[in-house]
Amino acid sequence: MTEPKNGITYAEAGVDIDAGNALVERIKPAAKSTHRSGVMSGLGGFGGLFDLKAAGFTDPVLVAATDGVGTKLRIAIDTGNVDGVGIDLVAMCVNDLVCQGAEPLFFLDYFATGKLELDQAARIIEGIAAGCKASGCALIGGETAEMPGMYPAGDFDLAGFSVGAMERGHELPAGIAAGQVLLGLASAGVHSNGFSLVRKIVDLSGLGWEDACPWSDETLGAALLMPTRLYVTSVLEAIRAGGVRGLAHITGGGLTENLPRMLPEGLGCEVNLDAWALPPVFRWLVDNGGMDQAELLKTFNAGIGMVMVVDADAVDTLVPLLEAAGETVCTLGHVVAGNGEVTYSGSLV
Repeated sequence: MTEPKNGITYAEAGVDIDAGNALVERIKPAAKSTHRSGVMSGLGGFGGLFDLKAAGFTDPVLVAATDGVGTKLRIAIDTGNVDGVGIDLVAMCVNDLVCQGAEPLFFLDYFATGKLELDQAARIIEGIAAGCKASGCALIGGETAEMPGMYPAGDFDLAGFSVGAMERGHELPAGIAAGQVLLGLASAGVHSNGFSLVRKIVDLSGLGWEDACPWSDETLGAALLMPTRLYVTSVLEAIRAGGVRGLAHITGGGLTENLPRMLPEGLGCEVNLDAWALPPVFRWLVDNGGMDQAELLKTFNAGIGMVMVVDADAVDTLVPLLEAAGETVCTLGHVVAGNGEVTYSGSLV
């Protein structure tokens, strides 16, 4: 008679189901705080339910967006400062949705790690909930994947998925024409693009994440981890006020690549670089990386996180409205006849 083999458990293989369950329990209050009209279910089901009619829509068109945080996560992991990257994740998705004229409705996240660290994961997802709450968007589900051997100790990855809606016939961009005005909304720093270059420049500078930041009273790592600005509530208010024709979220590709994404054929943009001052973080990156202006404008937001195309006669109404909502606004330039390119006058650097 052979001896029975010792059984091996999933936990011994590196996956702790109990830790996953504990995480769900810990984040339930944060998810519940994002509740909004239309939500039909809480966490724990096989899918999240949402009732568009209960959310107030009559003939809705759905809009979906997905994104991540990129190598900004490397700084968060190395410093242990993971509280803001959840806001970044939400912002990268919902800021895209409003560019289509949509109101963000709900959000799902995907968090993957080699070994689940309860406190780290909870802080990240609580940041996601904070971003959702600030955007009027419900966190209705997600996936926590513990995958031994796939990530080094302490490392993780994040992805986000958001769905929004607008009433049929209210899609943006719409009616963009030469002569309309470009309004720029200030960014909160580097946001969540270009961090492979940021990290390279920091390496060249000889500074570490815990060293004093050259442009603010905090560490360099903390300054660079400033979360992406959420433009949802202010932009939706502007859209409802009337006169908004198009929007561009200034992410990877900068002003150079993102402004043309909203333009119909036969139009271009003229941007006056003297209309705003280059924020200190970008000045430091330019100086320490020997970066020229074209590279800056094609890699980073350069201080402008969202651009709105508006009717000229709506500017005097929309600028005070946006400023009252907390935005810093400048008049960047105009839509002109062209071949889909951005031309620049003046100088940032």
